Amino acid sequence: MDRVILLACWLLLFSLPSSGEEVAPGVLRTPDLRFANLADFPYDANYAQFNGVRIHYLDEGPKTGQPILLLHGLPTWSYLYRKMMPALIEAGHRVIVPDLIGFGKSDKFVDKSDYSYVHHIETIKYLVHSLDLRDATFFGQDWGGMIGLRVVAEMPDRFARVAVSNTGMVARAGITGWLIEKVLAFMIWWNGPVTFEELRLSADRALSLDNPSATDGARMFSKWMAHSYYADDLDISGVITTFGRLEISDAVAHGYEAPYPSGEYKAGVHVLASLIPTQLPENEHYWRAVYERWDKPFLVTFGSEERITIRMKQEFMDRVPNPIDIDLHGVGHFSPEEAGPELSSLLNKFIAGQLDQANSSGDADRY
Repeated sequence: MDRVILLACWLLLFSLPSSGEEVAPGVLRTPDLRFANLADFPYDANYAQFNGVRIHYLDEGPKTGQPILLLHGLPTWSYLYRKMMPALIEAGHRVIVPDLIGFGKSDKFVDKSDYSYVHHIETIKYLVHSLDLRDATFFGQDWGGMIGLRVVAEMPDRFARVAVSNTGMVARAGITGWLIEKVLAFMIWWNGPVTFEELRLSADRALSLDNPSATDGARMFSKWMAHSYYADDLDISGVITTFGRLEISDAVAHGYEAPYPSGEYKAGVHVLASLIPTQLPENEHYWRAVYERWDKPFLVTFGSEERITIRMKQEFMDRVPNPIDIDLHGVGHFSPEEAGPELSSLLNKFIAGQLDQANSSGDADRY
């Protein structure tokens, strides 16, 4: 009888609506029960405090191992890297995977205006400092690259190499950067609320093209910014399957949605895309000051089926000295989800110095 009562209490607790008690004014924290028994995600949680909010990160493998910092993008969280982590850990690396503020197990601001590109950068810089990461490898996908490339550029002595997949660091100098920021803000307002079906149709058009034009990309991206910004409760698994062009199981969809009991928890997800143009001149400075002078290994590995960020790839090839370029055959936007084992194999070889310019323009299936 006691077991029945205990089970009933547990089920009642788990089923209660979790609009959540604020852990601080305007800050929500996802209940731990939401993360129970996630598929292929047995990793222990670690936390750090930054300016009154709690940052979650995974820290696996030997503490004496060479550190690898993996940074997720939109609309994912550290769960994205569950397929890459086992091989990296087995190779003896220390694997650190944070959740951006507003994502995963990290705290979440309720108000969209509390998020900024700079705040995300400063949060990850704080974590790198607090963990005293040195001789580290950075890998970023989507917004993980946008944020992480700035982190590396602002503290380059702590990083031995960089790898990017399906990402970029959008930049424009001077008044042009300011104008682009204002134009994109206007486009969000002009589009207004965009339904998921409208977004899907725009994505279907752009993603069906072998070489989408700048206009096609801008049209799709403006609808994506407007849809996510005005959404009440973004369909995270729907976005992954639409833009990633992949099928995911119900268990994996549940994993990606676990951090968000309701749309109230998704303000950080909703606003992130609209933050892209807010540091264009600063990004251009770091391109010129750091990446155009980069003298350490740099791996560019985009999916052969990537359409969302593919136009950003050329900037890496043109501006970074001697990058290694390897395609991920048959892979779309969410490369760690679609090709986690292939990516971890590439990273292990990259860190070991077994990839070089002679491998460039190769195919990941070869490695």
